Amino acid sequence: MTRRPIIGVGAVVLAVTVVLAVLTLGAGGSRPTGSGAPGTSGAVSGEQAGPIGGPATPGATVVPAPGHELFGFVPYWEMDGGIAAHLAQTPLTTLCLFSVTNKRDGTIDTSQQGYKKIAGTLGKQMIREAHGRHVAVQLTFTSFGDARNQRLFGPNTTAIQDTVIASLVKMTGDIGVDGVSVDVERLDPTLVPAYGDFVGRLRVALRKAVPKGQVSVSTSADQTGAAMAAAANEAGADRIFLMGYDYHYGQSGVGASAPIARRDGQQQDLPWSLDLYASMGVPVEKTILGLPLYGMRWRVAGPEIGADRLGDGAIWVPADNPKFLASPPAPPQFDPLEVVEFYAVAPTVSPVPGDSRATAGWQAIYVDSPRTLTPKMALADQRGLAGAGFWAIGYERGLDGYRQMMQDFVDGKLQ
Repeated sequence: MTRRPIIGVGAVVLAVTVVLAVLTLGAGGSRPTGSGAPGTSGAVSGEQAGPIGGPATPGATVVPAPGHELFGFVPYWEMDGGIAAHLAQTPLTTLCLFSVTNKRDGTIDTSQQGYKKIAGTLGKQMIREAHGRHVAVQLTFTSFGDARNQRLFGPNTTAIQDTVIASLVKMTGDIGVDGVSVDVERLDPTLVPAYGDFVGRLRVALRKAVPKGQVSVSTSADQTGAAMAAAANEAGADRIFLMGYDYHYGQSGVGASAPIARRDGQQQDLPWSLDLYASMGVPVEKTILGLPLYGMRWRVAGPEIGADRLGDGAIWVPADNPKFLASPPAPPQFDPLEVVEFYAVAPTVSPVPGDSRATAGWQAIYVDSPRTLTPKMALADQRGLAGAGFWAIGYERGLDGYRQMMQDFVDGKLQ
């Protein structure tokens, strides 16, 4: 099969230059980051630019045979007494445990809940049982926010990076996982080369300790993310998880978190991001299309799809709302353009003063379901990607359809 061209250092520098030019022109906007904090689709500690820039140049027309890898991120707040049983029934090929981060001196911050959960009894159980199912396990390392990333990737930070790398490699051996997943968000575009160098040196160090160890990266669906993906690919990253979500977010207009097309006329959607990555030379054989297992809720002007929001939105997790999904006030509407489920919830007035369940206006919920995720996962097959993945495993617990959809994808039988 034909591989897409792997770009060189000069192309990475060019990509960063393009990103800087676009940012200087003021295109795009800020949005919550794309993978992970309680109650959000992104890191509570930072924001980053949303999908920006002009049309992407389509990549090569030869499409390789698709892989059917299935990545799943399990955040520490989903690591409870029931998560191991849930994972046992979830057909992942790679389990990413989210997450650990570093202290100012570069060592792993062992005071964080992510570290405690992953290194603790439950983490060991998840790792052991995943290996028993022949599922690879990766330790997720996160660095969120401009200040933190300046300290890690800015000038004269090689010593700190070396300590982070050594600490991650040691922890990988201590807990017996198969690799490291790197999730860096809200990175200054000028630091993309330093980020790529970090990824490459991490992979070299990991391979010395774990000869078959893999390093994956999670990168956003915008120009900066594509430049980071290209730099990581050039540095030897084994997999690139394109975070294909947060196209709509709390402070944006309403709509699908992961639209196939846009109702608001904007160009940034899943095909746009896939084209962008391809145009930057990111090999499809390394790319994992990340999709959301959550939705968004806004207060809106009326019950119609696309009605204007009247306030900031909030993350809406299906597993937190089983009664609503089992008996919604009105059946969901399928938006064939953005490909998302839409629920309109009429305003209510509670007879009990101060009842927080009462709503003063219409509520709109846009959420993905097995019905809407299936054609989005099909994009991975159509593009010849290495696979697909989800943020976050646990958000679909106890609900019908998700597990079968995932199994069909892994088996190459997605309809």
